[in-house]
Amino acid sequence: MTGVGTAVITGAGSGIGAALCRVLADRSVRVIAADLDEASALATAASIDRAIAMRCDVTNADDVERLAEVAWREGGVDLWINNAGIAIGGATDALSLADWRRVLDVNLAGVVHGVHAIYPRMIARRNGHIVNIASVAGLAPYPFALPYTTSKHAVVGLSQALRAEARGHGVRVSVACPGRIETPIWQRSEVRGELGKMRKRFAAKARPRIVDRITGAMPVDECAEAILRGIEANRGIITVTREARFAWLLDRVSPELAVRTSAGLARIVRRFAR
Repeated sequence: MTGVGTAVITGAGSGIGAALCRVLADRSVRVIAADLDEASALATAASIDRAIAMRCDVTNADDVERLAEVAWREGGVDLWINNAGIAIGGATDALSLADWRRVLDVNLAGVVHGVHAIYPRMIARRNGHIVNIASVAGLAPYPFALPYTTSKHAVVGLSQALRAEARGHGVRVSVACPGRIETPIWQRSEVRGELGKMRKRFAAKARPRIVDRITGAMPVDECAEAILRGIEANRGIITVTREARFAWLLDRVSPELAVRTSAGLARIVRRFAR
């Protein structure tokens, strides 16, 4: 990528984060792969050239500050991608406050910590690009994962507002909103209540990768390439997949129709969960 010498990616041990490390390395970008699971970060870094790994818990502001400090000391940061994220699914009445706090701590506070650590440094240099990874769930009313949906809507709003503020400092800000991607996040996530029982029944009959193909999930490296094209074009909101583009358009044209569409899908899910 033109003008990008060093990139920091959180949640780089798997999924979109690891794919972003790979495609950035293919563009001769020096990568700092950060993850709560140090072994997975090391595995990502070992699989590509010019990469180092760091353990980082994005819910811990001191950890993220340390990541920024080390990265800056190594020569500055041109691209910082707040990618770390988790999900907990289930009907809202089946979720606990601990579920809400856990998801918001990673998905929202983790982004806040990243911005707080790197944005002042980029302002001082009057250059840099912050990219926050949200989701189609941040652009439309996605039910049955409300902590996740809430966090991603907040990340989209944060990114858009920061983009407006940062423009005067020469710093660019984007938010990426993928739809269904072949990543392990939903296979690894906890799902509460009847939906959790339904997933177990379904998982016993179908392998996750087969499910991804049936539902039209995009390969993760293709998603990473699409995100990088959006970064190179300095797009404020980078929609990835037709699902994301359609959901965003529907919500912008008619928020009520978007809610009705999601309500229809929710009825179908409840029928299968019985």
